[in-house]
Parts: sequence; C-alpha cells; structure tokens
Amino acid sequence: MTKKESRQKVYTLLVEVGRNAGDGLPEEATGAALMCYASGVDEAEAVRETVAILKQADLAPLDVSGYGTLDERLAEGHDISDDEKALMARALEENSVIVAQMTPFFDKA
Repeated sequence: MTKKESRQKVYTLLVEVGRNAGDGLPEEATGAALMCYASGVDEAEAVRETVAILKQADLAPLDVSGYGTLDERLAEGHDISDDEKALMARALEENSVIVAQMTPFFDKA
C-alpha cells in the first residue's frame, strides 16, 4: 500500500497575541509575537488551525500575517536556515502547528 500524496503545505505565520489570564507570558508583557509553521491545504486553513490551537493554549490572537510556503518564500529571496526548514518539515509530517519563536512585547512608559 503506497502512501497517498498529501495536499498539505506548510505556511509561515506571524501571530500577534494580546494578554489573557493563564497565557504564560511574562507578567510585565503587553502581548507577544509568535513565529509559527502551520500545515494546511491552503493558507486560510493554516490560519484557522493556528488561531484555534493558540486559543486552546489560553493565548489571545489579535492579528495573523502570512508569509507563504517554503517555495514561495525562497522565490521571494528569503534566507531560510536548515533549522527553520526542519521545523517546517516536522509541521508537515505531523500535520501540526509549531511555534518556533515567541517574542514578548513590553510597554516603554
């Protein structure tokens, strides 16, 4: 039995989150930016899955910016490390959302 060709692709998403009780962000943070790799048959599905998972993790997604698939990013001249490519491959293999980086925001008052 051969494995069926997957229609899934991995999309690079930047998600801005606000504060929510139990979100795990540093106490002084006002929110954060999360770099995510998410699988989906299209970018809209990847965004929906990512938002749903982040909400389950008690995060408060405010905005999502899509940067496309690996091929699209390479075509645009993005420099993509082997580590980043490995995380994308893992997201595809596991049909999952991987949060690769979280950068908290702090108000400078």
